[in-house]
Amino acid sequence: MLHGGNHRCRDNLFTYSVSHKDTAVGTKNLKFRLLRPNDTCPRPPDQPVDGCLGPLTVVLDHTSGFEGLLFVDDDLLGVIGHSNFSSIRATTCVYRGKWAYEVLISSQGLMQIGWCTLNCRFNQEEGVGDTPDSYAYDGNRVRKWNVTTTNYGKSWAAGDIVSCLIDLDEGTITFCLNGQSLGTAFSNIKMGPGVAYFPAISLSFKESVAFNFGSRPLRYPVEGYLPLQNPPTADLLRAHKLLGYIKTVLSTTLDTQVLEKDSACWSLHGEPTTLVTLAHIFNYFAPLMIHYLRLTTAILRHEKSRKYLLSNVLYPFIVVFFYIKTPLRVKEAGLEELIPTTWWPTRFDKEGKESKDESAEERLRRRAYERGCQRLKKRIEVVEELQVQILKLMLNNKDKGTGEASRYIFLNKFRKFLQENASNRGHPTALCPPEYMVCFLHRLITAVRSYWDEGKMRNPGCVSSDEAYVPPQLFYNGKVDYFDLQRLGGLLSHLKKTLKDDLASKANILMDPAEIQATSMDDLDEEEESGSAQRPFGAVAMGGALARPSWLSSPTLGRANRFLSTAAVSLMTPRRPLAPPEKVKVRTLAVEQRTEEDIEGSHGNDGLLLGRPLEEPDHPITEKSLLEILDGIVMMYNLSVHQQLGKMVVVSDDVHEYAVALKDTEEKIARCPARRPDILEELQKSQKVFAEKLNHLSRRLAWINATIYCKDKMLDVYWLLRVCILTIQHADNTGTLFAFAPEFYLNVAMNSYSSLKNYFSPSNCMDQLPGYEDTLTQLAAILAKHFADPRIVGTDIKDSLMQALASYVCYPQSLRAVERIPEEQRVSMMRNLLAPYEQRPWAQTNWILVRLWRGCGFGYRYTRLPHLLKTKPEDTNLPSLQKPCPSLLLQRHMAELLSLDKDMAASFLNSVLNQLNWAFSEFIGMIQEIQQAAERPERNFVDTRQLKVCATCFDLSVSLLRVLEMTVTLVPQIFLDWTRPSAELLLRRLAQLLNQVLNRVTAERNLFDRVVNLRLPGLESVDHYPILVAVTGILVRILVDCERQGVSRAASVLLSDPCFQLHSIQHLLGEGETSPAAAVLPQTPAVHPGDPAAAPAERKHFSLHAYTDYIHEEEEQKVEQMLAFLTIESKQAAASTPTSEEDLCPICYAHSISAVFKPCSHKSCKACINQHLMNNKDCFFCKATITGVEDYSKNTIFTHFAP
Repeated sequence: MLHGGNHRCRDNLFTYSVSHKDTAVGTKNLKFRLLRPNDTCPRPPDQPVDGCLGPLTVVLDHTSGFEGLLFVDDDLLGVIGHSNFSSIRATTCVYRGKWAYEVLISSQGLMQIGWCTLNCRFNQEEGVGDTPDSYAYDGNRVRKWNVTTTNYGKSWAAGDIVSCLIDLDEGTITFCLNGQSLGTAFSNIKMGPGVAYFPAISLSFKESVAFNFGSRPLRYPVEGYLPLQNPPTADLLRAHKLLGYIKTVLSTTLDTQVLEKDSACWSLHGEPTTLVTLAHIFNYFAPLMIHYLRLTTAILRHEKSRKYLLSNVLYPFIVVFFYIKTPLRVKEAGLEELIPTTWWPTRFDKEGKESKDESAEERLRRRAYERGCQRLKKRIEVVEELQVQILKLMLNNKDKGTGEASRYIFLNKFRKFLQENASNRGHPTALCPPEYMVCFLHRLITAVRSYWDEGKMRNPGCVSSDEAYVPPQLFYNGKVDYFDLQRLGGLLSHLKKTLKDDLASKANILMDPAEIQATSMDDLDEEEESGSAQRPFGAVAMGGALARPSWLSSPTLGRANRFLSTAAVSLMTPRRPLAPPEKVKVRTLAVEQRTEEDIEGSHGNDGLLLGRPLEEPDHPITEKSLLEILDGIVMMYNLSVHQQLGKMVVVSDDVHEYAVALKDTEEKIARCPARRPDILEELQKSQKVFAEKLNHLSRRLAWINATIYCKDKMLDVYWLLRVCILTIQHADNTGTLFAFAPEFYLNVAMNSYSSLKNYFSPSNCMDQLPGYEDTLTQLAAILAKHFADPRIVGTDIKDSLMQALASYVCYPQSLRAVERIPEEQRVSMMRNLLAPYEQRPWAQTNWILVRLWRGCGFGYRYTRLPHLLKTKPEDTNLPSLQKPCPSLLLQRHMAELLSLDKDMAASFLNSVLNQLNWAFSEFIGMIQEIQQAAERPERNFVDTRQLKVCATCFDLSVSLLRVLEMTVTLVPQIFLDWTRPSAELLLRRLAQLLNQVLNRVTAERNLFDRVVNLRLPGLESVDHYPILVAVTGILVRILVDCERQGVSRAASVLLSDPCFQLHSIQHLLGEGETSPAAAVLPQTPAVHPGDPAAAPAERKHFSLHAYTDYIHEEEEQKVEQMLAFLTIESKQAAASTPTSEEDLCPICYAHSISAVFKPCSHKSCKACINQHLMNNKDCFFCKATITGVEDYSKNTIFTHFAP
């Protein structure tokens, strides 16, 4: 199905009639080029031309001329692919003459652009150029297509314009890239009666373009070729008149004020008629005014004009006023003049990381580049300052003389804007582009903080902007609509019902019974069903369409202009007397119903702060309208700003990759032998391409650093992090009412910290932020407390909190912050981490415990596994690749908890053993399937998803073994002190699992070996070292490091297990049995694991001795000591008198009978009955209820089992 918004023409008044230099700073260079009605047009206006068939307005055929799933913009000129390979053609075709159209490439991925006939049939695999009567150019693969394909043209990039030319007199098709002809692509194309060609495109998922068939002047017209569409003559006449009006206005007395004075000095002197006229012209020329911000500022200084524009004109494209576009083409942006010298890293270490060493020449280049970046930053700051001035005018709340103040008009429009974007998150063309959101957010923060601090100066009792927060009563008093955004405690209607008593007692708020009745669970179910039917891709319009200028249409800025209106309800807010507070009955209020009094309050009415809880301090914070704008800023960051911050980092990554490639190419040129000029020529071509690309990217990176990743933008994000932390702390203090807080506050707190750490560094260091360590500690306290907070019910937000905490403990600085939180909170966090793994997501919990242990375990000091190749430099920021930084403090808390709480220790370890049994069994089952697929004679491909799941099960098994090693080391008495009820059972279960793992991994030429030697992509982490070293660590702890009695018990249990095999232990040191093939292999030097020279046929036995860089000598000695001890013990056990069959346990036949059940007197070993009684109280043999267990010497073990 093809989806689009409301279809309107995007022919702008200005596109044909205005030519301007995009300076965005003044009107002195404003020039007009009017195309008058009597001027010569390239083709007769508004009349069909011979050789062209179809509507006069040429658009994409969204009714029948498409294949696959596509997003088509409102004007039917922009398109985004939304399936594997989607195709669409235009509504007009040509059969005679010379014709042209242009395509703006918005993304540089897989697309085929060209011409097709009506007979062409496309599908998800074949598109334009893949059928006999279709012809296409593909700049992604640099090829042309007509059933077959050959090399053609140049590679395109985002921002390029492709001209598609067809000559039906000569039968040729030609393509141009940015005005440069790529040569004739096809000749002798099919022509004749019944043959006509449509513009067409096929594009893959998420690729986007914008077409120009002639509704605007072609960017690169070609002599002799006509556009498919006539110029919009009627609109040109209209634009001619309007431009005449504005030209006349600018020549009046206002001219000197606007053009000769700085905007800060502008006043409202001059003819009122002139200002009003400008305001009305603004209604038509708003898009043009974006580029002339000083003129816009002059107009907005007039109060009536400002309010009129805010109410009727500026919405919904107000956000675009604050956007500074990132240039796709450096030359057109003037960056070559501002930054004449480019620079990029040229020295790298062995792992590909940038080296700080540089030559004198490189230092001079870098400094010249930095000076250019500073010049660019100053230019951009001028524009940003003008944008902030415009925003401050819109946020004026003192202009009440002519009705409602500007700020409250802006606030309601701003809330509608947020509502529209929050309600259409599944429909990308209906959303404001995130790049616009980023700029708007920073300008809004600057303006809000300015007004906030001005209020602090007028009223010293208020809170400064550095300590800004959103009070918790906004979340439950109904004064602010949060649309359908999720609350921490679940659905709002559910919270109103379950927490109505808490609202009454803590906040003096009574929920209106009519509102609770209206939102019954049945109603909610119906709403959810209808909502889910509407949600996919915004296929069905909801509510009325909001008017919006068609000039905003583009493949990346399409919008459906829909919003979900909330129910119109009244708000009852009686005065709150100084006597004991009365209960206030409230209902949710829609945005369009609110007044200034509803927001700011008056005469005892608290406005937005209605329902202050007792825990909230009773002092003014700031103007209440600013609180709601601040709340909207946080929501806006959550909607798309964070996502955009992450996207722009890719430019820096590209610079690094090209710099490495250029360095590598230069080294190859230096080594190239003189007898191979052909290779040298190719290398020099590559060198030139890389250098040109780096020149472009380094200037583009300078722009991005100046507009997105500079120091002041970093401070904005840091301020937002502080706001979220303080808001969460205040909401947390309200107890159960914390459940009303929207989830996005926690999300923004986590995401803003992530962006500060990953996106702004290293150009701006986090350590230099004011109060950074305290902020880290406060965020650590939030994560430690709320990842297991029962007031939070959403699975997504709980998973996010768990993942954030897991990432937090991977870095030394943030881990130290966790250690600085109060001891009570640390102990509580560890207690939550040690809860049983059943019935909850446990993988992240286990990962956190592993990170706290990593660096202390046996051979567990590595960053990357020994057998893996070096990781890409850009991956070094991943949490899993950080250097070990164990926490001895948190380990001590864990040891104390497990030592003192025997029940918790038993339940936790049983759950870990259960999950280990499951994970390793799943892993073995999967590698069996992989091995069977690899051995089949026919060609088989193993599903990549299956490989990923297999590797995940292996990683889980290793991490669970490490947690067991951690527990055995910190609290060995859990397994070895048999006075504890579950100690013997836990030790026997542990021994059983360790033996199973060893036997599966160490058996000669076993399944594990064969799959590892396949070296399949996706199974890189599967190897002997990680799992065998983890098992060895556990065995060393219980057989070497413990006191004598514990070692004796551990050895006895391990040797008595039927699965125990001594050669599995010998295998750890390379002393296992050798196969005949291996025995005859010649002695070769030891090959380091992972070395490509280690072919499977020459692969030597695994041995801990080969990993001297990862295992200490002391650890090797302990393994040798353990092997010698087990060798002696196993010989003594074999020499001892065998137990008669009658004395063996009738359940396992592995151990002697040692327990008698009461009252039925059946017998078994202690291990079997202990494990049986964990899940069942009935006798294993007769099903009688067991009331007690005695050992064979008549000593009672268990008693008083209730039926």
